[in-house]
Amino acid sequence: MTTTNINTNSFWNFFQKLFLGSKQLQIVALVLFTTLFIACNKQPNTTLASIKTPTGWGYTISHNDKIIIKQSIIPVIDKNVSFRSEKDALKVGQLVIEKLNNNLSPTITKNDLNLLSIQL
Repeated sequence: MTTTNINTNSFWNFFQKLFLGSKQLQIVALVLFTTLFIACNKQPNTTLASIKTPTGWGYTISHNDKIIIKQSIIPVIDKNVSFRSEKDALKVGQLVIEKLNNNLSPTITKNDLNLLSIQL
């Protein structure tokens, strides 16, 4: 009869000695895990701002201080007119940000404008 000695604790013992035995390795591991935690939890810096146009209002959406969308007219409608109020422009801009955050197309539809009660 042959017996096989399998040492299941050798892997665990190795890591215990590696990380619990040396203060320098503990510090390196702490820095590594902290860096990974911060990198994984970094929130995108997206901002919405209103802009005044010659005929009304529009909005800009910036990501990390770079403008990615500048909308100076009401999208979808046949006329090239700006939003009548700053509040309307910001409501549409906020909807675009929500769509981007949900990995949807930032396209605005006429139904979106109606649901937001945008004055046309």
